[in-house]
Amino acid sequence: MAVTPVPEHDGPIDHDIDHDRLRRLLGDPELGWLVERIRLRMEREKPLTGPVSLPTPTDAQRAAAERLLGRPPRAGRSLTVRLEAVDTVLRRSAISPAGLAAAVTELTGTVTPLSETRRQETRAWDTAYAPLDTLSRQRPELAHWAAQLRKDGLVRRLARTPDAARTLLAETAQALRALPAHPPAPLPVFATRTLGRAHALDDGTPHATLVLSGIRALTGCPDGTGAEWRRAAWASAGVLKDALSSTVLTLNLRGTPALDHLAEEGEPAVVTLRQLTLRPPRTAPAAVYICENPAVLATAADAYGSACPPLVCLQGQPSAAALTLLGRLHDNGSSLHYHGDFDWGGLRIATTLLDRVPWQPWRYTTVHYRTAAANTPATAPLDGTPTTAPWDPDLAPALTELGVRVEEETVLADLLADLAPRAPDGKVSHSAI
Repeated sequence: MAVTPVPEHDGPIDHDIDHDRLRRLLGDPELGWLVERIRLRMEREKPLTGPVSLPTPTDAQRAAAERLLGRPPRAGRSLTVRLEAVDTVLRRSAISPAGLAAAVTELTGTVTPLSETRRQETRAWDTAYAPLDTLSRQRPELAHWAAQLRKDGLVRRLARTPDAARTLLAETAQALRALPAHPPAPLPVFATRTLGRAHALDDGTPHATLVLSGIRALTGCPDGTGAEWRRAAWASAGVLKDALSSTVLTLNLRGTPALDHLAEEGEPAVVTLRQLTLRPPRTAPAAVYICENPAVLATAADAYGSACPPLVCLQGQPSAAALTLLGRLHDNGSSLHYHGDFDWGGLRIATTLLDRVPWQPWRYTTVHYRTAAANTPATAPLDGTPTTAPWDPDLAPALTELGVRVEEETVLADLLADLAPRAPDGKVSHSAI
């Protein structure tokens, strides 16, 4: 490795070095700054020539440098040492016949050029990503995701070193090979089965971050954040995360023995994410109505019982259970019809749902808002941060213009009229009321 203008610096350490004298002279701790500068130049493959300066040396550092070069003390705030002078001293004194580079190598160990270090690091990272290459061949649907993972730097941020990254990616690939899980399994059970550790896929772990990223590519689950999104993402791959606390409220939805029984009675049902994942409804009605507030569903159950059309209530932001249910109903052919509060929060809830499943407005347009606002004498003022309504671009400007909020309960009579059972001739039947 040629690191100075002197050819004889190549090859192994010169055994003619006077080790004891070298350590006393150049190995003086007060010259550590100089040795570090020289080694850095060697790593960068720069010539060991020219001046090296220390801005504010101590008296001990200045004395050590003068002793090394055999020169009297010099005045000045900084300390400057010419590397050619140090090289000459080492050669002429026979302390290091091969010169400065050999002496620094003797003192600090073999110097690897930064260019070679970078090449080695690149090769190490290429090897670290090998589990993704194998996974891409086995699961072609993950190939694009794996290629993107190489580029975006996420693995390097999570693992820091190639060795840690290889282990992380090997275990990530192992988990993704087992997805979707059949039959569905609780998250700790799945983690134990695939990675040998019940908490390996807990929130915030590097493994969970990468596996969830792969699940998006594997199942088509859209990007998102938050606990509800993570539940939905895991559930889309057959893994149940906190599957009992995520629920959705339904009325007259059928397709399982429990739902069929409650529909016969016209009673609302609370369905958990676990139930939807393990035993999803086997049937899908032609149309399903969706509301935001439980009062709408409860009143519909009181008014029409088992004759009410199938109704799903979000109870605010759509839960993982609600998204799972509505996604399955849509995939199986149900048309979804949504109504929510006319306020900024209601528009955000509706947009979140629309990002996951397509739905048609159910009395949830600009015309319906203006009519409801005009017919409601005691409306509350609109507050919060404005947003948009992708299904009706005129709705958000109308809310800004009128400045009032209209809750679902305000238009309950209109919603119930839409849900009223119909006789064969198309007229509203009052027999179930």
